[in-house]
Amino acid sequence: MKQLHRQSSMSKQHRPHHHRTSLSRTLASYLLREQRLLFVLLGFLLASSFFLLYPSFTPRPASGSYSAATNIAAAVSRKIPRGGASSVSAAAAGARRLPVGVRKPSLRVVVTGGAGFVGSHLVDKLLARGDSVIVVDNFFTGRKENVAHHLGNPRFELIRHDVVEPILLEVDQIYHLACPASPVHYKFNPIKTIKTNVMGTLNMLGLAKRVGARFLLTSTSEVYGDPLEHPQKESYWGHVNPIGVRSCYDEGKRTAETLTMDYHRGAGVEVRIARIFNTYGPRMCLDDGRVVSNFVAQALRKHPMTVYGDGKQTRSFQYVSDLVDGLVTLMESNHIGPFNLGNPGEFTMLELAQVVKETIDPGASVEFKPNTADDPHMRKPDISKAKSLLNWEPKISLKQGLPRMVSDFQKRIMDEK
Repeated sequence: MKQLHRQSSMSKQHRPHHHRTSLSRTLASYLLREQRLLFVLLGFLLASSFFLLYPSFTPRPASGSYSAATNIAAAVSRKIPRGGASSVSAAAAGARRLPVGVRKPSLRVVVTGGAGFVGSHLVDKLLARGDSVIVVDNFFTGRKENVAHHLGNPRFELIRHDVVEPILLEVDQIYHLACPASPVHYKFNPIKTIKTNVMGTLNMLGLAKRVGARFLLTSTSEVYGDPLEHPQKESYWGHVNPIGVRSCYDEGKRTAETLTMDYHRGAGVEVRIARIFNTYGPRMCLDDGRVVSNFVAQALRKHPMTVYGDGKQTRSFQYVSDLVDGLVTLMESNHIGPFNLGNPGEFTMLELAQVVKETIDPGASVEFKPNTADDPHMRKPDISKAKSLLNWEPKISLKQGLPRMVSDFQKRIMDEK
């Protein structure tokens, strides 16, 4: 009886050990049979390699910049608009370092007025660099033909919409170009013009605030009016007639600049302001009333070139690709502006007519007519601010760019016949 009890006790003592051994063998057998162990080991190996090879996924802010980096990370995680200060933007760039071999994600960009002359060239550049682009245009002066070559691109969208009405989009950047820019077009319906400048700008700034997008306003050299300062610097406040026939455009753009800065200061929207001087190139409207397009179209049609007044008024002409480069450079910079974007080369209207004659038809004639109301006598940008802060300046002279525009106009005028 004692022997049986002893054997029973010994079996109880050895049972836990035997049970654990049996359980381990069963588990090992199950893992090997089901290949679970292989996956566990492979996952561990991949995870270890990832963190060893790509330590930049866990960036450590330098001393003194911890709070800025933390604020930026919090802003991104909550999808709230970031401030426009250059120091914050610089810290954001450091905090968003990407590991070797990982490409910067493409941006989703909206271009209002993107089917217009300047807007369509901007769309070309943004798509070429890999961004996704949404064009919003009501086609008052824009043309579908200007962007038709992108219709098959999956990164391109075209929306017929008037910015005077709100629109909801998820975007990273907003280039706000929507507004008729030539005297013929903006005088056609002056109330609509100023509504576009005010209500349209309010709606797009509201969108920028809502989705945390960066906003660029294309203002104009017309904010300087008939200037008493020459050349015009960004610090010059202008000499504008607030009740003249051009005021819907001049004062409309001045108000748009005011709204832009108020949204920046009051709502923290990241903004940029460009003041665009006379621009020319392919896709301009044939009969928009601007002097370069007027002279080129008239010379090609064998009509006299119309010079208003004595022809001694001066303008500065930049080729469209130079302007587009300036707009993109400004948007990607850490500077708000405003910045003059133009070519400081200055021509009288008679000198411009002579260049057009040399390019198209030496026998072209000139016809003088009375000057229009509030026409500025001098217009020349001081671009020293853009040169020093953006490292931007125009590269294409009038004699280089004009033949490219003439080729485009020749084809379109021939298609009219």
